[in-house]
Amino acid sequence: MTFYRLTQWMTWFLASFFYAYQYVLRVIPRVLMPDIMQKFQIDAAQFGQFSGLYYLGYVLMHIPLGILLDRVGPKIILPLCIGMTTLGLLPLIYADFWLYPGVGRILIGMGSSGAILGVFKIIRMNFKEDHFTRMLGISVAIGLIGGIYGGWPIHKLREHLGLEQVLFLLIAIGGILALLFFILIPSLKSGSKASKKTLFSDIKSVLGNKKLLSICLLGGLMVGPLEGFADVWGSSFLLHYYDFTKEIASALPDCIFFGMLVGSPLLSYVADKTKAYYSLIILCAFGMAFDFIFLLMGLGTVFTLSLVFWSIGVLCAYQILVIYKATTYVKSNLLGLSTAIANMIIMPFGYVYHTAIGEIMNFFGENRSAVGDIGGYGKDAFVAAISLIPLGLFIGGFGFIIIVLSERKRKFRNV
Repeated sequence: MTFYRLTQWMTWFLASFFYAYQYVLRVIPRVLMPDIMQKFQIDAAQFGQFSGLYYLGYVLMHIPLGILLDRVGPKIILPLCIGMTTLGLLPLIYADFWLYPGVGRILIGMGSSGAILGVFKIIRMNFKEDHFTRMLGISVAIGLIGGIYGGWPIHKLREHLGLEQVLFLLIAIGGILALLFFILIPSLKSGSKASKKTLFSDIKSVLGNKKLLSICLLGGLMVGPLEGFADVWGSSFLLHYYDFTKEIASALPDCIFFGMLVGSPLLSYVADKTKAYYSLIILCAFGMAFDFIFLLMGLGTVFTLSLVFWSIGVLCAYQILVIYKATTYVKSNLLGLSTAIANMIIMPFGYVYHTAIGEIMNFFGENRSAVGDIGGYGKDAFVAAISLIPLGLFIGGFGFIIIVLSERKRKFRNV
């Protein structure tokens, strides 16, 4: 392997590791929920908004970071993004007023936006286009290790070290990663010389693509299992609805990340071979919906739920297929921009789910607005709130069926 080729693989791996690091920060509220609610004396709705602010920051920086990665390169931009994510942790340590952790959460989302965009950029710069979904699947699988470590391992670290020491440890890891990026990664130039006028017209062209928009909006409705349940609300649901221990409740949602760890490369490979992108996406939508119906019936055991969550995780890999399929409806010279915009449209649904779940918890709770105590809401509130997830999955699944039928109808007319 030549030095240049080694550099390409090293760049890709560090970008994938950054994706894993930001995943820890993305899901950490799931484990730290009791600490955060007690320290800042907030209710479920406020906590849901806090968790969801990550996605607002994430979306806010998508297009600017996409442009900067094209024009400046990952060597400078990605260390700055890592620094932004670590800065966002500081208010949880030092702040007393609730506004500052919210601002910090936005900063974490803004910096995290560079992780997946960096992966997109580096894959397209260093590998063949035919290998995009395969390499992205592997990168997502690496990233999901961060989602796993953001659950039970962080819970155990918190028990032994305390909240502040865990946060300081994460800040130190981020600093080391940023330094490695700056030292080890050479300047990578994309050769993009597009004018601002061309850039804005390209953005307008992608945002005006109705097919891309409809695919991404439907894909966004399906993010509930990962961004709503696994990221934040899953542990509390299992703890208070199934009456599991804290260790089991924090560990079981990790099965979703384990499943997606397998599903990301697996579904990407199957889609590459069969080209049945829509069929696989529809299968994922209804499969996850029925998994959640079983979960909400309250009949699961630790063993059966671990299998259910593993199944949900495999099917959560639909996002890779949605992003790829959406970008097939734009011109080849807009692939990078359309990938960023597609992801930008899908991710805000994480904020929608977090906020809506928190508000429903408050509405149906036995002890409405249970400040500082997530366990004060009662089981009915958890069921009502989590039921929002299969509802979104069914709407998304039927929406994709309509897209398939409309395309077949159009092809039939053209014959």
